[in-house]
Amino acid sequence: MMDFPLTLTSFFRRAETLFQHKAIITRLPDKSIHRCTYKDFIGRAKKLSVALSKLGVVQGDRVATLCWNHYQHLEIYFAVPCSGFVLHALNLRLSPDDLTYIINHAEDRVIIVDQVLLPLFDKFRQNINAKHIVVIPNGQGPVPAEFINYETLLESGDETLFNAFEGDENTAASLCYTSGTTGRPKGVLYSHRSIVLHSLTICFAIGETFNERDVVLPVVPMFHVNAWGMPFHDTMLGITQVLPGPYLDPVSLLELMDAEKVTITAGVPTIWTGILQVLDTNPGKYNLNSLRFLIVGGSNASKALIQGFEQRHQLKVIQAWGMTETSPLGSVSYIGSREALLPFDEQFAYRSKQGKPASMVEIRGRNADGIIAWDGKTMGELEVRGPWVAKAYYKSVDEEGKFTEDGWFCTGDIVTIETDGCIEIKDRSKDVIKSGGEWISSIALESAIMGHPAVLEAAVFAIPDAKWGERPMAAVVLKPGMNISSGELHSFLTPLFVKFWLPETFEFVKEIPKTSVGKFKKSVLRDLYKDLKTNPA
Repeated sequence: MMDFPLTLTSFFRRAETLFQHKAIITRLPDKSIHRCTYKDFIGRAKKLSVALSKLGVVQGDRVATLCWNHYQHLEIYFAVPCSGFVLHALNLRLSPDDLTYIINHAEDRVIIVDQVLLPLFDKFRQNINAKHIVVIPNGQGPVPAEFINYETLLESGDETLFNAFEGDENTAASLCYTSGTTGRPKGVLYSHRSIVLHSLTICFAIGETFNERDVVLPVVPMFHVNAWGMPFHDTMLGITQVLPGPYLDPVSLLELMDAEKVTITAGVPTIWTGILQVLDTNPGKYNLNSLRFLIVGGSNASKALIQGFEQRHQLKVIQAWGMTETSPLGSVSYIGSREALLPFDEQFAYRSKQGKPASMVEIRGRNADGIIAWDGKTMGELEVRGPWVAKAYYKSVDEEGKFTEDGWFCTGDIVTIETDGCIEIKDRSKDVIKSGGEWISSIALESAIMGHPAVLEAAVFAIPDAKWGERPMAAVVLKPGMNISSGELHSFLTPLFVKFWLPETFEFVKEIPKTSVGKFKKSVLRDLYKDLKTNPA
């Protein structure tokens, strides 16, 4: 067989050869729509590559972005790794302090910033060491003179001088950092090989196929684990790409799905919760007949969410699980031949789990007694390995013991694994509630509470208890115009769980604090209610 390198350059070349006519559609900050073709995208990406080289960027240098999802960001996604440089998408929802740390830790040479994000950038720009700052004009007036105008820089490059990277497939292509919920963010360095294999697997891993006729809207930001790999995967397939810019509110997204006849979309549960609410209150307003399925990931999607989309709006939801350390695809929950025989309601319950591992991803669970049985009951920490799973953090010593001696990554997720390999996450190791020597799954309680028709969101977390050590408490956001008492919620849960699992306290709140990637920030809730005593000594 030929020794053919698995590099993103092959994706770029394929797009240029086969798909020049395909479209890339962007909603700009002024809400206007920008349309270009793959031909435009390829030519501009080549120019950018040459222009970055003229700035002195060489193989291995990190080029960072502080950008929303748009066509210029897609240009950077290919211009950088296809030149042998390293793409580093910065999470704009992190604190200025974390962004400062990440940029300096990564030693980013160039930072490309959306003009609309300059107010955020100004909060830390004096504390970073990047050599060049490039600003993408977003119709906010002229780019400040102290920065390089992205469009001017791009036009300085001669695309005929583009020198495509044709080196080792194990060369670094992209760098992403975790959200730093337990300490400083940690870097994960992806190789060309890992991204190519990840992209190929996405094509069939979710139980549905992607194809060139699709129109894909990635709601997940390009700074969140490379938009789950979709920019690479979609470009490889020649898919029409619809990029939402900074407008991720439910109405803006629904308008875009309707207008552009989107067939596939992907985002975190908090996005879909808001969209479901708008659809429920505006039946028939948006034509989503083209939408084949929507992918949910980032945190657990409740059975009520999946059921609500399908039963009330005939929209199929597919849940996937992964992490920054897994590029991120780890497992997908879909109905296979065995699950199709289950009663319909049980199928929804099955699909609210994290599903079976993707091809080439291997799993196991471990607790204090060793490797757990695949019996759907025994809980342990999920460990994974595979060709796109990290083996170490970037420039970091494994102080937390996240990597085993025999080469597996410890996810921090407490799971059960069923006989067929289906994973069900019971909790994060830091969020599981330890009450009287027993473990209580906050995720299972949250999913059940959000099944109540009056509830929009619910986060369950541990509070101190003098007798049992910890007891569960629930912070609950109600849907507009709805009202329910703690007693009614308690009664609703009583038939579903053993008594000691039931929350001691329900607190009705206007909103639940969230992390930069839309997960419930339970550390804030635990700190807020740490002095609440359920059973004083």
